[in-house]
Amino acid sequence: MPLLLLSLDNTLIDREGAFRAWGRDFLERIDAPDYDLDWLLSVDADGLTPAWDLADAIQARYGLRVPSLDLVEIVREGLMERLRLDPLVACALGIVEDAGWVPVVVTNGETRLEEEKLRRTGLDRYLATWVISEEAGCRKPNPRIYAIAAERARVRLRGAWVIGDAPEADIGGAEAIGAPSIWLRRGRTWPDPRFTPTRTVDSAIEALAVLMGAE
Repeated sequence: MPLLLLSLDNTLIDREGAFRAWGRDFLERIDAPDYDLDWLLSVDADGLTPAWDLADAIQARYGLRVPSLDLVEIVREGLMERLRLDPLVACALGIVEDAGWVPVVVTNGETRLEEEKLRRTGLDRYLATWVISEEAGCRKPNPRIYAIAAERARVRLRGAWVIGDAPEADIGGAEAIGAPSIWLRRGRTWPDPRFTPTRTVDSAIEALAVLMGAE
């Protein structure tokens, strides 16, 4: 049974879309201009900015009298409320699992937050297991995190495929373990000359279809 190593944000779930939707609502509530959404997205940096740093930046820009702890929770809960698992992605995961693949999410982030995403979207029901960098003690693209995924799934790492949207973390991680990879371009051109994905697609559904064809 081959291992399927999957990224979470902006691969299986649309984190960017959920944050964008929250940002629009938040700016409207505090009576900020619509064009500040570009600033908010830039500061968030596709989820790479730590939650406390994002909260501090929002506080400083708008002079909010909200404690940082409360603002962190406002952002997190607003994001969670808007995250959805596309039923077609769920169906595609079921198909690849029926075909013998073992789907495992490997994600960088905080354990509590990432597990909440998995459970609140229902994605946990379509996975064999998952590995989160905080509790694993290593981050993508470190090969060790993929070895942990294989150990937890009780399958060999050899023969695995990697699907993800992050050039260095996902595709660089695949390169590090010698695995073929599928990159979700999300409107971007490939940025890293050190390595290249095996295939490039526009969506998780297309990536899973490519995987079935490769089999």
